[in-house]
Amino acid sequence: MYRKHFALMHHPFGHEIAPEDLFPSTSSRELEVRLTHLLDLRGIGLVTGDTGSGKTCACRKVLTRLHTGLYRVVYVSLSTGNVMDLYKMISWEMGLAVERSRAALHRQIKSEVSRLCTDARVRPILVVDEAHHLRAEVLEDLRLLTNYQMDAENRLCLLFLGQPELRRRLTMAVHEALAQRIIMRVHLTALAREELSPYLTHRLQLAGATQPLFEPAAEEALYQATSGLPRKINLLAHHALMAAALSRARIATADHVQAALPEVA
Repeated sequence: MYRKHFALMHHPFGHEIAPEDLFPSTSSRELEVRLTHLLDLRGIGLVTGDTGSGKTCACRKVLTRLHTGLYRVVYVSLSTGNVMDLYKMISWEMGLAVERSRAALHRQIKSEVSRLCTDARVRPILVVDEAHHLRAEVLEDLRLLTNYQMDAENRLCLLFLGQPELRRRLTMAVHEALAQRIIMRVHLTALAREELSPYLTHRLQLAGATQPLFEPAAEEALYQATSGLPRKINLLAHHALMAAALSRARIATADHVQAALPEVA
């Protein structure tokens, strides 16, 4: 309802945003540089971040820029399930027939990776989101998918995305072989306090705003309540603007942010 009140083209803090429109925070820019380097090396990478930090969106920003004739991105998210479930999901995303046995699925996926590299001259990238949920045996089988003993260089780039607990899990002895293969580790941090105002301005301008819609005290209240996590900022800012519109204010105040807190608790 506040779109009309503030003369906005769309809700500025909605979930849907094009990768190229993501706010370039210091942490996300570092991730972009290091992820680009990982893709060149075709190694195994690990990206962690708290829930709502924007790690998946930041990675998608890099991956969507890749030339589809040179790269094949396979994205899977398996919060539960065993190795068979994972292999079936990868096969499905690669456009392969779903075999009945684990061994057949493993061979099929590795064969397709080899075909892409040698025949099609395409670099395959496997992105595993929510990887902190994966069972130990699933993590190990993903490592085995990257083993091509006859090659001088890696064929499959494997990227794990997950919450910070994944980094801790990978220090366990059972995952030592996988941990030793990881050549890139990035932890995406929340926005710094000085990044909040530019972030709000960025999102508001994308929606057509021509002037600030949060007073400085409101910005401080936003940051204190969200610790700089983009998803929390978006949700609280959305409800704060709604509270401001309901009171017919032309700018959101700290009181509007406080009034919106119960909506995001």
